[in-house]
Amino acid sequence: MNKENKILQKIKSALFGVAVGDALGVPVEFKSRQEIRNNPVTDMTGYGTYNLPAGTWSDDSSLTFCLAEALTKDFNLNITGHNFVKWANENYWTPRGKVFDIGYSTKKAIDRIAKGISPDSAGGIDEKSNGNGSLMRILPLLFYLLNKPINERYNFTKQVSSITHAHIRSVIACFYYLEFAKQIIEGKDKFEIYQNLQSEIDDHLNCQSINQNEIALFNRLLKSNIYELSEKEIKSSGYVIDTLEASIWCLLTTDNYKDAVLKAVNLGDDTDTTGAVTGGLAGLLYGFDNIPEKWLKKIARYADIEDLSIRLSEKLVGR
Repeated sequence: MNKENKILQKIKSALFGVAVGDALGVPVEFKSRQEIRNNPVTDMTGYGTYNLPAGTWSDDSSLTFCLAEALTKDFNLNITGHNFVKWANENYWTPRGKVFDIGYSTKKAIDRIAKGISPDSAGGIDEKSNGNGSLMRILPLLFYLLNKPINERYNFTKQVSSITHAHIRSVIACFYYLEFAKQIIEGKDKFEIYQNLQSEIDDHLNCQSINQNEIALFNRLLKSNIYELSEKEIKSSGYVIDTLEASIWCLLTTDNYKDAVLKAVNLGDDTDTTGAVTGGLAGLLYGFDNIPEKWLKKIARYADIEDLSIRLSEKLVGR
């Protein structure tokens, strides 16, 4: 397989990995773990929470595609921010022509951009602005960062997270996630990656003069073995650390794409985002061919997502 085809396969694995995990979670979003336990998700279904057909993905995938679309041009926060505005206000990159889900912090930031605020100043900086709205859409940035040194990877990640979520906690979560994804692409074992990041992330953050209390919030990932925890110790709310922890836990306690995303969705609460974030890593880890074909066939705008993958790979190979 030549370089372009390899990159294309990785991009497809990531984008469809996010979309499928997202779409699995949409019909049961906001349902509690107990509710779902009584009727667990085992397949791609429709309707439910938003009364939408099977294969409908949410804001997680829409904003992921908006970022990927911007990267087909170049790295440019203004293009990315403008794409987010087009999504919120003009239904750009929606699955079925209408926005039906948008987070509070994300909406506030997009509204600021629409009013002329620069994207690098739009994201919330207070501690309460730590929902999972930047983590859920950050994965396409991985492909732009692959050959850059860690300082640049961190700085670019900070910029892209900060369009909607500028607090250091959200930035660290995005950074951890992309570093995990990078090492998957490098062919490393998932448990090896987990151990590598315990030193590499910690070392880098300590060089950034970040408040130690903020770094300590990630100790379940950086100082212990999260995969040894029971399900009841894993939270699946819309809080960025909960989503990151749940996704890494699901990835490390399963051995294929299907089981990883179903485990994520069946945690309940913010099901679409936990599914999307887990699905992105699981797609990269196991490959596009490991995503169940019957699920892919149901995904809204399949051909458009495939075309986006091709255009992004062509941009990156030609760079």
